[in-house]
Amino acid sequence: MPSTLIRIGAALAAITVAAPALAQDLTFWSWRQEDRAQYDQFIDTFEAANPGITVNFETFEATNYNTILATALAGGSGPDLMMVRAYGGLENIAVPGYLEPLTTEIVPALANYTPEALAAETVRADGKVYAVPFASQTQLVIYNKKIFDDAGLSEPQTWDEFMALSQKLKDSGIIPIANGTATAWQNETVTFDFVSSLMGKDFVADIMSGETDFTDERFTSALAALKDLSQYFPDGFIGLDYASAQQLFSSGMAAMFGGGSYELATFRAQNPDLELGVFAAPGRTAEDEKLVALYFDGGYAANAAGANKEAALKFINYLASTEFGQAFADNLNNISTAPGVTFQDPLLAEVAELNATSIPYLFLVNFRYGEPSGSVLIQSEVQKLFAGETTPEAAGQAITDGP
Repeated sequence: MPSTLIRIGAALAAITVAAPALAQDLTFWSWRQEDRAQYDQFIDTFEAANPGITVNFETFEATNYNTILATALAGGSGPDLMMVRAYGGLENIAVPGYLEPLTTEIVPALANYTPEALAAETVRADGKVYAVPFASQTQLVIYNKKIFDDAGLSEPQTWDEFMALSQKLKDSGIIPIANGTATAWQNETVTFDFVSSLMGKDFVADIMSGETDFTDERFTSALAALKDLSQYFPDGFIGLDYASAQQLFSSGMAAMFGGGSYELATFRAQNPDLELGVFAAPGRTAEDEKLVALYFDGGYAANAAGANKEAALKFINYLASTEFGQAFADNLNNISTAPGVTFQDPLLAEVAELNATSIPYLFLVNFRYGEPSGSVLIQSEVQKLFAGETTPEAAGQAITDGP
């Protein structure tokens, strides 16, 4: 009997010695509840290639996620890994020191990411990158191809054509544009979905250089055009929330939806029979450059105080890889920021092409740092504009003046 116990003990010791050096359990937090099943598959792929590391994916309701994460990190109970917001949303948790800075020595793949993508996950004060950017999002017009074909319509090349096709749809009993603005952030998205081309690249450059402000006629005239376009939104659109607007479009009751490229997967899930098209809303003339609004939507970060940092950074390197980026694009129908990714989905490939002529999603990218943020200001002023409580000129002045 003793010899048997000795043999068993020796065998257990051998197993312990042979166990991977990174035998660790990691926690990974996200607000992407709708993507849970797919992330579980991504994690399975990683775990199969990295025996001994287990990643436990936990999701939280999106609107409360920032508060939940910041509270946990401040209390020392945050996750090993986490999805984080971009721009000002990143700085809220990176500046206090909760996130591990990521260099190209730690994550070599970052050397091949675009400067614009990295800037979204960089703290302005120290110039350090704190997360691997995971997607770009494009604000544009999504349309129902069958409705357009049945009505003999094509993608508009000028603002007048855009207004005329909207009127034709309305006259035939079809809601031209599904959007509602009861959900506050939709007031910001419809602005850049529909009038980015009317603002133009020169206006954005002048705003960023300080040569002009939001009382500029290029901006206020774009707001005036947006107000005019709202006659083609659903009746009572000011009281129509985001989810209801989505349903109007996916059910085939409306021909167009101003939204982000992130909407495509949702619409396909809601109605697999929808044939979707996308276009950049036009400028005033056919010669004006047709522009979409572009931003980078969050990243993957590691806890600076995490007990399992070596294993966590191994997972971060997987998330930064072309292999993961390709799987992300193929399975989540999103524009991955990882280098070397190709887009098999023709619609996603078209969105990627549209990104070549873009302006920043301005208030999120450049003005979501102070309080109130630029996003809060534009949302409030456009809501008042739609309600007839302000003018484009007064809205521009209020945004310029800030608090």
